[in-house]
Amino acid sequence: MRSLRANGLRSALTTLGIIIGVAAVIVLVGLGDGIKAGFNDQFGALGNQINITKINGAVPGGGAAKELKDSDVTALRNPAVAPDIASVTPMVTGSELVVVNQHQFRAAIQGSTADYLTVVDRDLVAGKMFTAAQARTNARVVVLGPNAIATLFGGDAGAAVGTTVRISRSNFQVIGVLKSNGQSDDAAVMPLGAARAYLVGGNDNIQQMVVKAASSTLVPAAQAEIYRVMDNRHNIREPASRDYNATALQSLLDQANQFLTFLTLFTVAVAAISLIVGGIGVANIMLVSVTERTREIGIRKAIGARRSAILKQFLIESTMLAGIGGVIGILVGVAITFAGMIIVPKVAPTFGAPDISVVAIVIAFLVSLAIGLIAGGYPANRAAGLRPIEALRFQ
Repeated sequence: MRSLRANGLRSALTTLGIIIGVAAVIVLVGLGDGIKAGFNDQFGALGNQINITKINGAVPGGGAAKELKDSDVTALRNPAVAPDIASVTPMVTGSELVVVNQHQFRAAIQGSTADYLTVVDRDLVAGKMFTAAQARTNARVVVLGPNAIATLFGGDAGAAVGTTVRISRSNFQVIGVLKSNGQSDDAAVMPLGAARAYLVGGNDNIQQMVVKAASSTLVPAAQAEIYRVMDNRHNIREPASRDYNATALQSLLDQANQFLTFLTLFTVAVAAISLIVGGIGVANIMLVSVTERTREIGIRKAIGARRSAILKQFLIESTMLAGIGGVIGILVGVAITFAGMIIVPKVAPTFGAPDISVVAIVIAFLVSLAIGLIAGGYPANRAAGLRPIEALRFQ
């Protein structure tokens, strides 16, 4: 410690690379964990969801794809043939202009059932969802997304509720406003029957079915039941000839989590380069220290110091130098992460607040010590190998 204090500025500059590397590793791991946690919080509830859509274009092997029908929904809702399916929600879609006074907005029409919000895991910021009774009577009511509210009502959700808007050639009453999820904010959600009767046509075709398994662990079983029922109804004999897709969102969530994990590891590896740079700095300064203290080494060896004592002296010094840098880096990294935990939720609520990773702290500190040990190895060995007579003659 006396030796390090004797060259305080040089020691501080030497540890800077270690400090930056350790702090960067802690911050980036915390940020990556926060993004994954935010992603899972936002989409984890959809883990037991399976989306069924018609294939666009020709079916593999020839022929046109059959439309999805109300009768398909009824068949999948039968617990005798699909016991692992908890619910099936049909949807019809389209695109229409929503007009209020002189303002207009092209919305993505979504006709569905009263359990739409539960199925897609969305909330309202104002008003309410239409009821099952309104769905049965084809009531002309609509729940608008935040983008439509921003264009038609200047972003005032409260002012929108209760207002009558014109969609295509029909009037609808706004009864609710969807909370933004960053993906389907152009939506205009209404009862399935109303969408068919006034906007997209009155036949029994549907564009999408959202199936929910009884639990996330039963998704494979529910998907197998979907294939069995739909293959039978659509006369499918080979899986490659299916005219529909049944996509389990859990598999997509798992892929996204793997990608986020890889991205975190990649950014941490890049940050760890500064640790290597810091190690080179430690090695460099220890070589300078050995040169400056050659006469001291000669005196110590002349009065009986063994090779191992000289080796330990410089190894301990380099490890202490890296260890101090590691401790300061931990303090800086934790401080920045704590600041991120306060700032990120305010700036990007759906992003996920950074998290303190104890494992990252321990690994980063141990790596800093290892770098100090390795970086000091050659200078220490060089110091220990000096011959006393030559060291004492050094000027």
